Amino acid sequence: MEKTLVLVKPDAVQRGLVGEIISRFEKKSIKIVGCKMMKLKEAVLREHYAHVVDESFFEELSQFMSSSPVFVLCLEGIDAVNIVRKLSGTDNFQLGTIRGDFSVSSQKNLIHSSDSITTAKREISRFFSSAELFDYDKTEWKHIYAEVDKHKS
Repeated sequence: MEKTLVLVKPDAVQRGLVGEIISRFEKKSIKIVGCKMMKLKEAVLREHYAHVVDESFFEELSQFMSSSPVFVLCLEGIDAVNIVRKLSGTDNFQLGTIRGDFSVSSQKNLIHSSDSITTAKREISRFFSSAELFDYDKTEWKHIYAEVDKHKS
């Protein structure tokens, strides 16, 4: 099973969309294996956004991401990275996605999700200790996944 990271950003927290966002993942049978609310500090933001830290918009991004707590999720499932990315949506606001249904800004876009398995592993370890992640049976999976599906991840 793959794991992936989701940050429910300050705009979603302030707008009361955390439950709606979590519900989207749960309805797709993605398993929550870790969750917490936290205030992001500058060091974490610089590490998480290292690829844009030298860009002119980084300061505004950093201020936004530290303006309110975020809700951090570690999610698990077959092809979890890809599925979570599709549910999250892109900045083109495709209806039926979290961003498409609730966001109107390409920067204040409600949610971050890992873009690859490699990135997900790095991001999960940035935000969670191993003691904060849980391994448990999601019994509904035996009614959702075929044996052939289980060998994909």
